[in-house]
Amino acid sequence: MERWTWRSTSPEETLALGRWLGERAQAGDVFLMEGDLGAGKTLMTKGIALGLGIDPEQVTSPSFTLMQVHHGRLPLYHMDLYRLERAADVEALGLEEFLEGDGVAVVEWAARLPEGLRPEEGLVVRLDVVDEQVRAVELVARGRRMEGLLGQLAMGEGVQQGPDDEQRKE
Repeated sequence: MERWTWRSTSPEETLALGRWLGERAQAGDVFLMEGDLGAGKTLMTKGIALGLGIDPEQVTSPSFTLMQVHHGRLPLYHMDLYRLERAADVEALGLEEFLEGDGVAVVEWAARLPEGLRPEEGLVVRLDVVDEQVRAVELVARGRRMEGLLGQLAMGEGVQQGPDDEQRKE
């Protein structure tokens, strides 16, 4: 399992990482977003949308609707499990078709996704608040394709960083 950590020093950097991921996204890719309220999960999703050719202003947290579909180079299935407490509630939604579908799936509050629904391939995106602007970002690859994507990031292909930014691949 590949792991990549990074420190985003602004919302613009978080958006840029999301865009980088979206530009490289392929049908069937799943991004599992984790982090507290306000950590930047929806902002990262806006970046992924931008990379898919979707207006990021159209992307909002689907906390009340549970899922929004956006159309770009590939469909973006944006799910938010925040309001679902029980695994049975999540399972009843029938998310499998979107997690294994023809588009790109982003699941906010992915820790609430029952293990049986978690795809074998995907990218876990963990965002933690460091301070008002700064976020600690950890990406964990599940499967070969996402390991390759993290390899590109580790080699410096993509997201620009300042001289004091921390980046580490394990």
